[in-house]
Amino acid sequence: MESILKCIENIDKDMVVAAKKRLDSLSKPLGSLGRLEDMVMQICGITRQLMPSIDKKAIVVMCSDNGVVEEGVTQVGKEVTAAVVMNFTRGITGINVLARHCGADVVIVDIGVDADVSHPHIFNRKIRNGTWNISKGPAMTRQEAEKAIVSGIELVGELKKQGYGIIGTGEMGIGNTTTSSAVACAITGFCVDCMVGRGAGLSDEGLKRKRDVVRKALEINKPDRTDGIDVVSKVGGFDIAGLAGCFIGGAVHKMPIVIDGFISMAAALVAATIEPKTKQYMIPSHFSAEPGTMKLFEYLQLKPYLHLDMRLGEGTGCALAFHIIDAAFAAYKYMGTFSDANIRQYEPQR
Repeated sequence: MESILKCIENIDKDMVVAAKKRLDSLSKPLGSLGRLEDMVMQICGITRQLMPSIDKKAIVVMCSDNGVVEEGVTQVGKEVTAAVVMNFTRGITGINVLARHCGADVVIVDIGVDADVSHPHIFNRKIRNGTWNISKGPAMTRQEAEKAIVSGIELVGELKKQGYGIIGTGEMGIGNTTTSSAVACAITGFCVDCMVGRGAGLSDEGLKRKRDVVRKALEINKPDRTDGIDVVSKVGGFDIAGLAGCFIGGAVHKMPIVIDGFISMAAALVAATIEPKTKQYMIPSHFSAEPGTMKLFEYLQLKPYLHLDMRLGEGTGCALAFHIIDAAFAAYKYMGTFSDANIRQYEPQR
């Protein structure tokens, strides 16, 4: 793991400057495309290319079960995880529809589903059949956490070799708003009540039970907030660890990687704790309806591009963000310059 992390560099600041120079040459007022220009400059810096190719897109969906489900923190049982994973292969879920709409491929990964979900369209990266119950002890061993993280890193490398230029991050696993809340509380130090939400729609009683379970998990496991691997191994899930690996893989392989919602953000938080430079490669998609989202954006110092009150997960926010990214690069690549338009170029005014 240490040798992998040593490969991570800051994004290319010279390419960021070059991209800004091109943006300023386009026939428009300086900075008039707002945050779209920031997005373009960031991606050019990530890829080290003035005209990066990001047409081929993938959304990685890490799928895993969580032992904490036995504490009654969800409306449904863990069998739903396997059912939804198989529906991914049928192309009928939310992420399937939205990914098709934006021209992205869905990469389904079994990293810890507690069932046999063997299928030609599912990547088998299973660590084991679900994690242990975090309210009784660690979710996994440190070695298992590292294996899951490395799986994510390697998957990004495989996708880059296949010609993908940008990756979104999604997940599926009943109970993973509980584990992601525990991870977020452990690293940020924010209170449980402001971080733990209703997930898929818990009652007041269910929400209280879920918060109590997260408190108990943190008290029993005592994760080290400075050690992302320790945190995810003690109170996280295989899906979160795998996605953390994807975020690290984005930095290793110099690919832009889009954050989805709250659970994806928890994984990004783990990655940034392991190696802070990974944050430069992350593009936030949307402001999830989960209550802890604002706290995580503040902590990571990131600003989402969309605010739609979504909380589906699966990478659906990434699919919508891909439309915005495509629009930004369409303007960047195909707008005429001041020279083309025979217009005097704008200059910065003091």
